[in-house]
Amino acid sequence: MINQKMTDRFLRYVKHNTRSDEASTTVPTTQSQVEFASQLADEMREIGVENVHYLSGNGYVIGTIPATTDKAVRKIGLISHLDTADFNAEGVNPQLIENYDGKAITLGASAYSLDPKDFPNLNNYLGQTLITTDGTTLLGADDKAGIAEIMTAADYLLQHPEIEHGEIRIGFGPDEEIGVGADLFDVVDFDVDFAYTIDGGPLGELEYETFNAAGVTVSIAGRNVHPGTAKNQMINALQLANDFHSRLPEAARPELTDGRQGFYHLASLTGTPEAAEMTYIIRDHDRLVFEEMKANLLAIADELNASFDQARLTATVKDQYYNMAEVIEKDMSIVTLAETAMKNLGITPKIEPVRGGTDGSKISFMGIPTPNIFAGGENMHGRFEFVSLETMQAAVDTIIEIVTLNAK
Repeated sequence: MINQKMTDRFLRYVKHNTRSDEASTTVPTTQSQVEFASQLADEMREIGVENVHYLSGNGYVIGTIPATTDKAVRKIGLISHLDTADFNAEGVNPQLIENYDGKAITLGASAYSLDPKDFPNLNNYLGQTLITTDGTTLLGADDKAGIAEIMTAADYLLQHPEIEHGEIRIGFGPDEEIGVGADLFDVVDFDVDFAYTIDGGPLGELEYETFNAAGVTVSIAGRNVHPGTAKNQMINALQLANDFHSRLPEAARPELTDGRQGFYHLASLTGTPEAAEMTYIIRDHDRLVFEEMKANLLAIADELNASFDQARLTATVKDQYYNMAEVIEKDMSIVTLAETAMKNLGITPKIEPVRGGTDGSKISFMGIPTPNIFAGGENMHGRFEFVSLETMQAAVDTIIEIVTLNAK
């Protein structure tokens, strides 16, 4: 049975525009995230969460659900993020579709629709209650579904103290979508033995393996002269950019890879013959391969520079996060705990490597192993986003089952 409080929370949360801003230098990057955190803090106190506090240094709002057992039980953390992705988030007007019949769903008064011919994942939700956009904004299920699920599970546990569980910490943080939200995460303040981010997609997702990730900037200094007299004089920065990119492995592109295959992704290219700049992201699950990919990119820059009397290409590599499996595989009990909880509820766990990262990627390396659990969102980060309330309820049930099993 779908919890009405969960539905009401989610519909309320998504109407807050909490889009993060990669160009901002503040923490969080947008004031709207601070305001939303403040509202969540008030709601946490209302339902009985203790020691609710906002950390201005990192933008997290934290609270505690006290233990209901005297047993020595490991402390669990539950984490979701406040921000939404780089798509219009102003004026979110969600649609509720009851008993989905398998047909195309018109998105408000827009010219867009959710059609199973384009999005066959809709066929997994026949008869369920879906929440969609109106075609003009994203929905924000990533990760306000996770926030609603954690808050609903917290509310239920606080209303039912007869359920034995250890201490639980809940935390909602900023700027996950731009990859910096967990940089300042305070593991001492959070003070748990392990945690889960509730930030996955469809029913049953359970993820403990992510990409290793790096960002790369390649700056190119050219020499521009009139093309009519350019022979042996011009050094075209745009041509050097093309030469550089063509030396990368042809098949190692996002559109040609899946599963555990990594890639070089050319994210931007700007410039003139005088000067150009390229940005890449590098991804691979295997740390050794990841290091080789970075070295290969730097070697290509060196090779091209060798053709000139001065360096024309400068490649700067910055690691972003690492595969959290390196940490979690040292104690797989927390993955087994979540897997068992899902199976107890009749949910088939889907344990696959993430072709991306989560806040857990960084938090795991800070000392709190943090796998990721499904929150329900589909087609995330755009106008075609939707979520099933049945899947959201299953996430709430999974949280409750995890904390219950942890105390046994």
